[in-house]
Amino acid sequence: MKIINLALAATAFLALTTACTSSHDTADNTVVEQTEQKDTPPIDEKARALYDKCSNLNDSDACFYLGLAYSYGEGVKQDYSMAATYFEKACSLDDSSGCYNLGVLYYRGEGVRQDYQLANHYYQKACDMNNRSGCYNLGVTYDKGEGVKQEHHLANKYYQKACDMNISSACFNLGNSYYKGEGVKKDFKQANKYYQKACELNDGAGCLNLGVSYGDGRGVKKDYQQANQYYQKACNLNNGIGCKNLSNYYRAGKGVKQDYHKANQYFKKACDLDDGAGCNSLGYSYSFGQGAKQDYQQALYYYQKSCDLKEGMGCDNVGVLYNNGQGVRQNINTAKWYYGKACDFGYQKGCDNYRKLNERGY
Repeated sequence: MKIINLALAATAFLALTTACTSSHDTADNTVVEQTEQKDTPPIDEKARALYDKCSNLNDSDACFYLGLAYSYGEGVKQDYSMAATYFEKACSLDDSSGCYNLGVLYYRGEGVRQDYQLANHYYQKACDMNNRSGCYNLGVTYDKGEGVKQEHHLANKYYQKACDMNISSACFNLGNSYYKGEGVKKDFKQANKYYQKACELNDGAGCLNLGVSYGDGRGVKKDYQQANQYYQKACNLNNGIGCKNLSNYYRAGKGVKQDYHKANQYFKKACDLDDGAGCNSLGYSYSFGQGAKQDYQQALYYYQKSCDLKEGMGCDNVGVLYNNGQGVRQNINTAKWYYGKACDFGYQKGCDNYRKLNERGY
């Protein structure tokens, strides 16, 4: 079974940056969050000098770094309100990272009253000065409709600009737009073009989706070996779904020699990366002795972790072990509880098993 959960909603915001000009992208899965750096952030002995340069010489770098110092409490007591003051002054001196970081503070409501419209105003100003993080976050706000009317074509415009400046998350999200046909005509080849660029920029989700495209023959000729190469890279970049999909190919012998032991190694990595389906698959291997010695207690451990990660099949399998008394003392009521949880997570077999126990009077 091939899992093809595409990371189609990875429109995560970038966080505070630590440089005045060029940023590095960052995201929270789902796509990865990094920071901008220029030189060295201020330390205690530099704080006063920065203040003097910012206040007396209108030095934009000094104002920016003083804002950063207040953001992180480096050399001064942490104070987001003061950070906003100095980011605003840096922005007024045409420092793009000052504008961008001020936008982040307005988005989060840190040191200022939360205001998505003002956040977008400063993202826009930063983007106009070719700050790639500003362009990316502006794309996200148009994608989500936060502080602006939701307009996918404008989101794509800013994703394109950020992607051209090598923000991997922007390339990935642009690929998703072409995949879904949001703000552009649906075009799998174009989607793959942007997934490819995201992958080349070491975006694990971009590699994953490119692997899915090769596995399904979507916009490219079907090629399981190519799919495996991209799943491998996604996995190496700690994308759990990439590890899981690679495992499934080893289990099925698709594009690689069938190898249950290797499949379990990648299921384990997927599970360690909190991929619920990967945990469930590893539990299955222990249940049936596939590439591992049969061990119901180990199976229960991984099924339980899968369930804890809201994977309905994992919950159902925990229920089966309690129902059968495998690796655990038989307890039909506990089994029923797990079947119900599986059903709550949308797994139909769990609903069916719950109903059958109800009919038997449990």
